[in-house]
Amino acid sequence: MRKSFYHFLMKYRHPEPKDNISVFANYAYSDHSFPKHSSDYHELSSYLELSGDYLESMSIFDEAWQLYIQSEE
Repeated sequence: MRKSFYHFLMKYRHPEPKDNISVFANYAYSDHSFPKHSSDYHELSSYLELSGDYLESMSIFDEAWQLYIQSEE
């Protein structure tokens, strides 16, 4: 069974973020409404478009999603 996107993203959490994905991971960690158990692209992207005002650009999510998909292959 594939791990959730949130679980994957947490490996990028960093006390001093070095890149956009680390910043995203830190914010997602603090977002108590983030769909933590989801591995569905559409559910996650919809949530972020509506509630993820901490994302500078959805391209950051897309980049993280590609890394997630590659890690699951």
